[in-house]
Amino acid sequence: MAHLVRVVLLLCAAAPVGGAPPGSGYLPAAGRFWHITDLHLDPSYHLSPDPTKVCYSSKGAPATHAGPFGDFLCDSPYALIQSAFAHMAPLTRPQDFIIWTGDSPPHVPAGELSTDAVVQVIGNMTQTIRQHFPNLTVYPALGNHDYWPQDQMPDSSNAIYEAAAQLWKPWLQPEALLTLSQGGFYSQLAKPGLRVLSLNTILYYGPNRATENVTDPAGQFRWLEATLQKAARSREKVYVIAHVPVGYLPYARGTPAVRERHNERLVAIFRAHSDVVAGHFYGHTHRDSVMVLLDPRGKPLTSLFVSPAVTPIKHVEEPYSNNPALRVYLYDPEDFAVLDLWQYFLNLTEANEKQRADWRLEYIMTEAFGLSDLRPARLLQLGLSFLLPPADAFRRYFAHFMVSYDSGAACEGECKLLQPPAQVFAPPTPRPSRLFCPLCLPRMWTPLC
Repeated sequence: MAHLVRVVLLLCAAAPVGGAPPGSGYLPAAGRFWHITDLHLDPSYHLSPDPTKVCYSSKGAPATHAGPFGDFLCDSPYALIQSAFAHMAPLTRPQDFIIWTGDSPPHVPAGELSTDAVVQVIGNMTQTIRQHFPNLTVYPALGNHDYWPQDQMPDSSNAIYEAAAQLWKPWLQPEALLTLSQGGFYSQLAKPGLRVLSLNTILYYGPNRATENVTDPAGQFRWLEATLQKAARSREKVYVIAHVPVGYLPYARGTPAVRERHNERLVAIFRAHSDVVAGHFYGHTHRDSVMVLLDPRGKPLTSLFVSPAVTPIKHVEEPYSNNPALRVYLYDPEDFAVLDLWQYFLNLTEANEKQRADWRLEYIMTEAFGLSDLRPARLLQLGLSFLLPPADAFRRYFAHFMVSYDSGAACEGECKLLQPPAQVFAPPTPRPSRLFCPLCLPRMWTPLC
């Protein structure tokens, strides 16, 4: 019987990035890297007198507030993605790097896409990123929509893996390109002493029927352990990046993002190598989340961050969405611990009204929550504070969870029970260890999807 894994989940957001956000306690000696995720380009997006014809990604729902930068029922128009990168580019520094955690194609029925169409969209986004950031190295990860049909990534070489390896040659070295073309994962030294490890968590994704009966799809578990062991011998720290976070989805209890047995194995590996892993960085949920991996006795081991999406899309029945977002992390150049994050966002409603994309800082995490840094112990303290009155910190957290989509939205009752403050510390259920929804602990971790 697997031991109950305790993982704390919080949800948050970040702040601006340039030289430094106005009024911030900027750390000039800190290293920095950017995180972009879930671009979800919808090439069909166009302004139309018929709101049901604005974008294929709305699936017929009327996009009644469509503007030049999108609609909350649609995936990203190209103008939105261009505006995000145009804001980000002048704020980067030559020594920065970028992590890009997947999902370039839109949320459309499978019949609207094909393998060639998916490759074309990934290629378009790759070229756009290279145009805006010609001198920065980008570390991509594959998402569940970066395959056709979506979610069904196999555990052997295929046209998508091989195309990605060709497209990402300017950024990745031969050894990384080899494992990418074979299994969709790789590792590469980003800085002296810091390795980026890009996992293909779609191999463990619940809806992926291609690998549901495979114990170690593509041998990635074996490779992961060997890579972490080698990093330890080389005295390297590791940043784990992937698209789908480990754990369970919020707002859908008992629905795993990563299969339970694979989730168990990942957690065991990450705990065993917590002295090497300096942070985890995911996408997929489109919301702003933070988690903490704990050891069996409750000691905080590793900080995990889930970045919100560039795409603003929501289902027509969802009560809220997210504004488009991107972020930058500051890290300690000695031990590579995450010190802070600055989150930028676009108020989509305002941008469409003004016909102008004014991206700005949403928040700086340490300032928003009164933290000295974002090491695991600090994030655990933050999660515990959500349980205590007053409720200001929780309300702030929930607003950032949606990337300031609706500052007046209340989260009470069932909504609050699904959030980390309530569920992270709820009595454990008699089930194997797992990463709970982005708001639950006794099971494990993961936000929405």
